[in-house]
Amino acid sequence: MWGLNDQLTFAVHGGGDNGGGVAGGVESLLSFLEVLVRQSPAESFNSVLPGIAALQNIHPLLVHFPIALLTLFFTLDLIGSLAKRSEWRQIAGAFLYLGTVFAALTVAAGLVAAGSVAHGGDVHEIMEHHEHLGISLLSLAALLSAWRLLSKGLIAGPANTLYLLLAAILSALLAFTADLGGLMVYKHGVSVQAADQVNRAAALAHEHEGVAPQNLPATPDETEIEDLNPEDTHQDETPHGPAGHHHDHDHAH
Repeated sequence: MWGLNDQLTFAVHGGGDNGGGVAGGVESLLSFLEVLVRQSPAESFNSVLPGIAALQNIHPLLVHFPIALLTLFFTLDLIGSLAKRSEWRQIAGAFLYLGTVFAALTVAAGLVAAGSVAHGGDVHEIMEHHEHLGISLLSLAALLSAWRLLSKGLIAGPANTLYLLLAAILSALLAFTADLGGLMVYKHGVSVQAADQVNRAAALAHEHEGVAPQNLPATPDETEIEDLNPEDTHQDETPHGPAGHHHDHDHAH
């Protein structure tokens, strides 16, 4: 299948490896569009947005919006309060409302994802903390939004000090929640397709150095898996039937 990233190879300094330059890039674009119109909607979506098409759930797609919007809310609200700029605080309120909406969508998608994404026992505890922080964050954002709506944005004096303190706590919750999400993805590979297979394949290639790639075993047996990463065998929740424990390794030497 053709992909947009594979076809649009515009050269930066007057020509690529094939000497196409901008003309070659335009030709690639036209070729891509020609193929695109012949594809089904699903195939077209996969070609244009292969990253989103590969997602197991939409939680990773939504999570960036509340992070950006709620961070902008606190920053502008704090500066607007210190500088006594009411227009900055009005803009901050808009970011708060949007951030709260996206936080609700993100938490909902995350709760759905938690029940469908395979993960081990150690990751489950991290995921539970991540969920609790996300729900707490959403609750606090909803509280600040309701307070702002009921006061019609006119929050001043000691009430504003308390409001900004709660907004600072909201930002801290946002940072801790995002940190746990990153820990699950970048350290434990939760919802990352084939991350474990890639690591094991690289280790096997090193062990079988000099053997043609097509002659390497498609999947490692249990002994090789334990040698590569003992922790993986305890976190793997994929059910294994009788066929899952038997592999034939006939190599041509």
